[in-house]
Amino acid sequence: MKHYLFILFYLFCNVFIYAFHGSFWVYLFCFFAFSAVVVWGSFDIELDYFVNSITHKRTRIKEVALTFDDGPTEFTPKFLDVLKEHQVKATFFCIGKQIEKYPETFQRIIAEGHTIGNHTLSHSNSTGFLSASKMIHEIEKCDEIIQNTGNIKTSLYRPPFGVTNPNIAKAIKKTNKKSIGWNVRSLDTIIDDEKKIYGRVTKGLKKGSIILLHDTSEKTYRVLIDLLVFLKEKKYSTFTVDSVINSNKND
Repeated sequence: MKHYLFILFYLFCNVFIYAFHGSFWVYLFCFFAFSAVVVWGSFDIELDYFVNSITHKRTRIKEVALTFDDGPTEFTPKFLDVLKEHQVKATFFCIGKQIEKYPETFQRIIAEGHTIGNHTLSHSNSTGFLSASKMIHEIEKCDEIIQNTGNIKTSLYRPPFGVTNPNIAKAIKKTNKKSIGWNVRSLDTIIDDEKKIYGRVTKGLKKGSIILLHDTSEKTYRVLIDLLVFLKEKKYSTFTVDSVINSNKND
């Protein structure tokens, strides 16, 4: 859903108010309805409301992207082991402070050919309420740690929690990042049942899907093992997110 749809919604509210002769309760209803739409736009990265994000790849072949957020962690080496076993490359959106905590694991991610993305310095729970300057600091400090620890740069950025707003949009533009979302969300940080996580991912798969997972738990590691078998059986190949940007440049 793009901006023009929200403009149409705004116009509808005005017509609705006019039709009911400007009743206070109608004004109130429209205010809350419009506020709800804006909040929805902030939390659903697929809507592209504040920021244009890559949420899938346009492709005719059966291929998907595995992306992992919030690492590196103590569990990441096990994820890397199974990815290496299946000869699969993934995209890791790393938190700056986690890189500092597990520098060798971060370097291993790079050495084994996976793609790195910026996931802010601290992944603050108040991300949606930070000023543009603080968001810029969060992104730039993570970039600095990525460079110092891995000797690489990345243009990929994934907003924590998928939250976007005008301040985050300014920060993304200022730091020359490309926002990366998803269209298959595992909810593996919320759901405890591994079968439900697996079911959410496999049921929602389409050609070109970008899958959101987290390399932060044993349960997701076990889900990944089953998911890689599923992808092989269904003849899905994999791609890394940077390839989407590169293909767009060549179009």
